[in-house]
Amino acid sequence: MTRLQKQYKEKIVPQLMKELGITNVMAVPQVQKVILNMGLGEATQNIKVLDVAADELGRITGQKAVVTRAKKSIAAFKVRQGNAVGTRVTLRGGRMYEFMDRLFNIALPRVRDFRGVPARSFDGRGNFTLGLKDQLAFIEIDYAKVDKMRGMNVTFCTTATNDQGARKLLEHLGMPFRK
Repeated sequence: MTRLQKQYKEKIVPQLMKELGITNVMAVPQVQKVILNMGLGEATQNIKVLDVAADELGRITGQKAVVTRAKKSIAAFKVRQGNAVGTRVTLRGGRMYEFMDRLFNIALPRVRDFRGVPARSFDGRGNFTLGLKDQLAFIEIDYAKVDKMRGMNVTFCTTATNDQGARKLLEHLGMPFRK
């Protein structure tokens, strides 16, 4: 059991029950999965970019990245149906808590001019999406081997039914929201 997972079960669950007025332990919001997505538009011209991005995403998460393919052809972007256009990793369980711990305590403070995460990125159903501009915030990536800065989206899927419960959950887990 990871440090953040242990803290969630022992300290955060009772706090959330008190703050949100929940009487049943099973109704307390929790993080179901964390999805990292790296869209690569230049992969249509240079397929080797996909391997580099998948390797970087694998190093960051500790899990092999899946190549995502285009669902539709879009002529303006020179994309055909079935072309590889990005990479994705879905984290659950122990790896998810370990990644969140590293993201909140190591990677986000390393982002240049970081003043907190904007709280307006909730989708209305308790899910939160965070955009990162470059992969160098993570200590697993070697600065000398990076050929190009690539951004990524990190989505936190929670069991909360509204944004208020999800925000409280993420605040207690350590997400540094902007004040």
